[in-house]
Order: sequence, then structure tokens, then C-alpha cells
Amino acid sequence: MNFEPDYVDTQFREEVRAFLKAKLPAEMAARGRSGFLTGRDDALAWQKILAEKGWSVPHWPAEFGGPSWTARQRYIFDEECYLAGAPVTNIGGVGLVGPVIFTFGTAEQKARFLPGIRNGDTFWVQGFSEPGAGSDLASLRTSAVRDGDHYVVNGQKIWTSFGIFGDWNFLLVRTDPDAKKQAGISFLLLDIKSPGVTVRPLDSLEGSHHLAEVFYDNVRVPVENLVGEENKGWSYTKFLLFNERAFYGAEAPALKRYLQKIKHIASIERAGSEPLIKRPTFAARLAEMEIEVAAIDMTVSRVIAHGLDPRNGGDAVGSILKARGTELAQRLTDMLVEIVGDYGAYHYPDTNEEPDLRNDPFTGPDYAPGLMAELVYRRAASIYGGANEVQRNIVAKTLFGF
Repeated sequence: MNFEPDYVDTQFREEVRAFLKAKLPAEMAARGRSGFLTGRDDALAWQKILAEKGWSVPHWPAEFGGPSWTARQRYIFDEECYLAGAPVTNIGGVGLVGPVIFTFGTAEQKARFLPGIRNGDTFWVQGFSEPGAGSDLASLRTSAVRDGDHYVVNGQKIWTSFGIFGDWNFLLVRTDPDAKKQAGISFLLLDIKSPGVTVRPLDSLEGSHHLAEVFYDNVRVPVENLVGEENKGWSYTKFLLFNERAFYGAEAPALKRYLQKIKHIASIERAGSEPLIKRPTFAARLAEMEIEVAAIDMTVSRVIAHGLDPRNGGDAVGSILKARGTELAQRLTDMLVEIVGDYGAYHYPDTNEEPDLRNDPFTGPDYAPGLMAELVYRRAASIYGGANEVQRNIVAKTLFGF
């Protein structure tokens, strides 16, 4: 396998860098690099900027607004955006429900929902996990009972990422309570402002409210908002989860940004009379991390070259990327906080959630805010998207038949 970039890819990378330099607002990039989670305003504003260029849904087919890039070009785009500090776009819409709609949805659903996702007009949030049904998603109990032209939804979801920002909610509901766990589940699209929906923010350790619990009390959802067939939602869910876990190949650009930040900070922080990065013990640790990031990057390159076909062990590769990538992200964010010392543990407000504080003075170096927030957020990385223990079971079953 030849890993040397060809001329076309090199030129494409330069085009992306020029675009980011010209169109990515400096204050938005600074917030993106800080480590705080992207807020609704930045996510949708950046989506609109990308949409003007035709780059807002790089992983979608051209018929639905994608730019017809190769897999390598999509990866280059993701990498350059991460390194530049560009906000993360609405993953729930662009990366998760959008592909489900254009693959399994009706023509009317595609026409109704895809433009709003593509153009940055609507913010989508996922309604999967429930109390008692997290990694064991098939145990969900939120019900939807058919009543004429509507489903009546009752139940609760929890750990809904960015729930307080949501316009629309894609959720799994049980439409056949007598079927076995994986059967009897349907996939609905729900206006989160519908009567009977209550969104309650949850406090996170870093002080943000990016998670929420959502309650459904006799919420009426039009039947035309059912994706695919009733009671076939588990098939669409497997498709979505496969995409979500494969998406963890995009961890590699994030890991590279962590390395970039570590090197920058370690060249400034002192260890006695010399920069920390010159200490042999620290340099050895950093080299070990860099090798592991390179291994993730090479695995992603293999996926780009050969595809991620679940029939040929692709499920296992997606799970490997998810498990190793998220655990490495945890170690790198640990390292970032550690090398800043006391200022790394200081609580800095999330200015995405509290924009009035953006101009307030803060304690410590300008690279300290957001480091602890990202470390704490990354504690959950080995759980969200499917717990890493589950991913290792998938690897064992797929590759070794256990």
C-alpha cells in the first residue's frame, strides 16, 4: 500500500487550507481549539459557511448535496478542519440521521429533512439511550402506539447529547411490546418542540449542559415521520451505529490536534531551566503517544484504501478504531492537563454556554482554558457510541469466532 500523497490530494489539501484561512472566523476557531464543546450557534453557523461552498455534507452522495470527494479527500478535509479549530457540525444530523433518511426514507422525507440538515437550518439530536437501556439498546421501553394517522409516544430517553439545542429528535420506540428485544422497534422523527416533550438538562462534571434527559408524555407523531417499515427499526439502527463507529476514524484528526497542542504547550512550559519538551523522559512519553496516533492514522488509511465492509471484518475494524481511538484520546487529554500543572485543573467557564464571559480576564496562560473540560468530557468517550467492552466483544466474535 502506497501512503505517499498524490498530486491531486496535495492540491486538494492546499485548497482546503486556503478556504479555512479565508472563511473560518478567528474567534470561532479559537473556541474550537479551546477544548470546550461546540455550541449550537457555532455548529450551525459553520454549517452555513460550508453550505455556501458546497462542502457541508462531505460524506453524503452527490445526489443529496455531497461534493463527490474521494474517501481520501474526505479524510483530508476532516483533518484540516480539526487542526484549524473549525467547529464540529451537527453530527446528529450530518453524520447519523441524514444517512438513514437518504438510505431508507421516503422521497417526501428526503425532500423535507435533508435540505435543513445540509444548510445548517435544523439541529438534530439522538434519542436512543434510556435508563436501563444504554449499551443494551435493544432493551428500550419507550413506546409508540398507533392511533389513526399518529403514533402516541410515551417514555424517557437519557444522555441525549446537545438535547437543549435540538430542533428535531430521531428516536427508537417500541411498537410491538410482544416481540423479542431486537424486533418490534421502530425509528421515528419527532419535532422536539411538540406538546408533551420535556427536555431537562443534566449537569456534567465540567459544568456544561450538553447532556439532557428527554421525557415523552402522550406525544403525537405523524405516521409519515416513520422511517422505513414499522418494527424494522433495529436494521436501520445497526446501519446508523455502524456509521457512528466507523466515524471514529475521524478520531485520528482529533488525536493529531491533541499532539499539536501538547508539543506547543510543552515547548513553553518549563521543567527547571529548559522547556519541558526537551526532558528525555517526557520526550519518550510523547514519542510513544505519537507512534500510537500514527498507528490509528494508518488503520484509517487502510479503511480508506479498502473500505469498511462488514462482510469482511469491517465491523471489527470500526470497533477497533472506536476502542483504541477513544482510549488514546483519554490518555492525550490527561497529558495536556498534566503538563500545564495547577492551571490545568483550574475551572474555566465554557464561553460557548456563557458567551457574556468571553471578554472576562482569566487566570493562567491562554492555552489553559478548556483543557480540563475536554479531559472530563473524554471520560465518557469509552462509553458513548457503544461501550468499549462491547466493541471488544464484537472484535472477538467477528475475527476469532468467540
